[in-house]
Amino acid sequence: MFAIIESKGKQYRVRAGQRIKLARLDKEPGEEVVLDTVMAVGQDDDIQFGRPYLENVKVICDVLEHDRDKKIIVFKKKRRKGYSKKQGHRQDFTAVKVKSIEA
Repeated sequence: MFAIIESKGKQYRVRAGQRIKLARLDKEPGEEVVLDTVMAVGQDDDIQFGRPYLENVKVICDVLEHDRDKKIIVFKKKRRKGYSKKQGHRQDFTAVKVKSIEA
């Protein structure tokens, strides 16, 4: 069984037992988080879609850790103008493990 969830404006396809990185959540490691913004749920060819979300469907996850992702380089340049700007960015994330999908 899989579910498509939304968290902080991003969508993720998750399965039970899967570890995913979500945008930083305000939960401590070891706590349980319930994600109820489920957009679709299905198994094989039997898929249900919400408009925009499904009622009475939730994904239960355990918070594993908070960390920062690998650095990405943002480089801007305008040719023949002598302008260049190099900037790095690391995004905060929360690693969670999906315990179950309740449909």
